[in-house]
Amino acid sequence: MLFRSMRLVIYALVPAIAAHVMFFGPGLLVQLVLAVATALAAEAVALRLRGLPLRKFLTDGSAIITAMLIALCLPPLAPWWLVASGTAFAILLAKHLYGGLGSNPFNPAMVGYAVLLVSFPAQLTQWLPPQIAGLQTADLTFGETLHTIFSGSLPANLTWDAVTSPTPLNALRTNLAMGQTMQEAVSSPVFGMLGGRGWDWINLATLAGGVWLLAMRIIRWHVPVSMLAGIGIPAAAMYSIDPGAYPGPLFHLTAGASMLGAFFIATDPVSSATSHRGKLIYGAGIGLITYVIRTWGGYPDGVAFAVLLMNLAVPLIDRYTVPRIYGHERP
Repeated sequence: MLFRSMRLVIYALVPAIAAHVMFFGPGLLVQLVLAVATALAAEAVALRLRGLPLRKFLTDGSAIITAMLIALCLPPLAPWWLVASGTAFAILLAKHLYGGLGSNPFNPAMVGYAVLLVSFPAQLTQWLPPQIAGLQTADLTFGETLHTIFSGSLPANLTWDAVTSPTPLNALRTNLAMGQTMQEAVSSPVFGMLGGRGWDWINLATLAGGVWLLAMRIIRWHVPVSMLAGIGIPAAAMYSIDPGAYPGPLFHLTAGASMLGAFFIATDPVSSATSHRGKLIYGAGIGLITYVIRTWGGYPDGVAFAVLLMNLAVPLIDRYTVPRIYGHERP
């Protein structure tokens, strides 16, 4: 049953991966291979050290999902050691240090990504502009992509300034900080009709995969809906108060890791709340913290930190929302 669920989650990520590759090139495919290989190797080492059977746990799919989520959060030209170290940290420390799958209090993928974000912020800002006319300044071949990932340097005729571009969330934060109005801030070609050009389609593709998981009953609606509401409601409120300084809810819902967080990260059954009411509180908390970090915090996106902070709150949420067993006192 676990393998079937994990396999369906992998299938559900395919539309997002395809959209990512279409807009940002084949770098993500390389990152996926690196992350999955590292995750399986780290899982095997941990299982061997713990004296557990390799075949049973290596084939359950959990390590692969963790690796895929980390790869999807990283820039497509991120150096190989960044992908490998973040994935290894997620598997060895965030998962097995606490006793393996089912015992980890924090989402392993978000622990690995957060460690990279805090430790190597410069490397995590090197995003490519979407491959759209007027935005793409340099079109790297697959060979040049491999060379960049494994050597850490671009081809001789290119510089990082010529190849990379700020993400829509980062560009919006920078433009608003410079005193521009919202209309001026989103006039850049990196912004589209809903959010960032390319990013809106990636989020919509992720939404499609998430809705399919709901239809297959692999996940429940409580966390995704409450998380998206936690982002969208305050965004709508602030936009109604001052539309010249705050973007609307559609921008926030189709930018960054909103859909990935709602359907694939926050729904982790191990580190999320237990009861339906608890899941609603848990998801809403993630959405609200994400919006606060995006709007007033020090990072353009806040999904990873929001998930980890609400992971901390899960025991308290469960304490007051899980119905007590009949005939027993509440623990």
